[in-house]
Amino acid sequence: MSPEDVAAKAADKLCDYHRADGANEPIDVEQICSQMKPLVDRVMGEAGLYAPLHAAIAVKQSNGDIVEASEILRSYRQTISRKFVSLIIDTEGMDVRRRISSAFRDIPGGQILGSTGDYTQRLLEEQIAKETRESTDSQAEEFEASVPDIGDEPFPKRYPRVVALLKDQGMMAPVNENESREVVDILKTPLSFPAPRSAALQSLARSETGGLMALGYSAMRGQGGDHPTIGELRVGYVNVQIEEDPRGRQRSIGRIRLTESANISKIKVRKKDPVPYMSLGYGLCFGQNETKAICMGIIDRSNRIPGDGAPAVSQEFSMYHLDGPDAKGYTNSLKIPNYVEMATELHDLRAALERKNRALEKKGKKERAPVEHNST
Repeated sequence: MSPEDVAAKAADKLCDYHRADGANEPIDVEQICSQMKPLVDRVMGEAGLYAPLHAAIAVKQSNGDIVEASEILRSYRQTISRKFVSLIIDTEGMDVRRRISSAFRDIPGGQILGSTGDYTQRLLEEQIAKETRESTDSQAEEFEASVPDIGDEPFPKRYPRVVALLKDQGMMAPVNENESREVVDILKTPLSFPAPRSAALQSLARSETGGLMALGYSAMRGQGGDHPTIGELRVGYVNVQIEEDPRGRQRSIGRIRLTESANISKIKVRKKDPVPYMSLGYGLCFGQNETKAICMGIIDRSNRIPGDGAPAVSQEFSMYHLDGPDAKGYTNSLKIPNYVEMATELHDLRAALERKNRALEKKGKKERAPVEHNST
């Protein structure tokens, strides 16, 4: 083993040493699963693998580095063989835990706030640092006691789509017959542009949440031309089914939690069609990641705006530059030793400076060409 390999292995072990060092007990992965759900959901989404326990392990292994955890989980996914292809999931049959609309006050089935931090004051709660099992149990009991009794009235099993109401009234833009409806698996098929919408949505679902939010924000501020209203945002559980055999028998293999966002935007009026139809931007991702689903819908809509005048409008830009592990890998490759190339560039620069100084001396100038030094 070369000295470089020994040093790299030691550096990796040093990370494990610092993670395990200290007087505290090691964090249990079950604790990460139950108490850090948004983090686990984000890692699963960016890795493209729904596996909460394995996502929690990746979070622990990466010392909490989200992009690193996503890359670890994505690498693990590559070792798993595909035995089945799931059937199309009907999100209208979602077991809803949260459902809101900012476009309409009253929607069929009603608004369901569910679990959200949207209405908190974002003040630091220092007492969390002193939590115990007894205090959390007491807090849970106090909350359960405050919940009003709704009796035996059953919850609806299905909630109608809010956007469907606009479609029924003819307010949504007609379907573009020229738009490709081909279902492409981006893990098996090389990207080509213009990519079908299925490939674009897959790419956005695996994108890094922070980068996607930045691009969606740029679109809302004018660099993309889309500032939507949330027609409907859903969080809940859906059944995943497969075809068990060639005879078409279906079997449910479990449930997964999803976030779905249907954004509504107004289309600019054209002379040929003066009706200002509404257009749909769609987002769907693993877990409860509402920011990501909303921004997916913004980019989905922006990608279908004619032209290429802004990053959010460019399908190629959004599909190539929002992948967290890819972006991190390319950026961190700058840390790889590059001594030979740098020595060559410095040699060429010194030679150019000498040529310039000799030229100045021939002209009778005493001043030598200044050499700038970047201070750090």
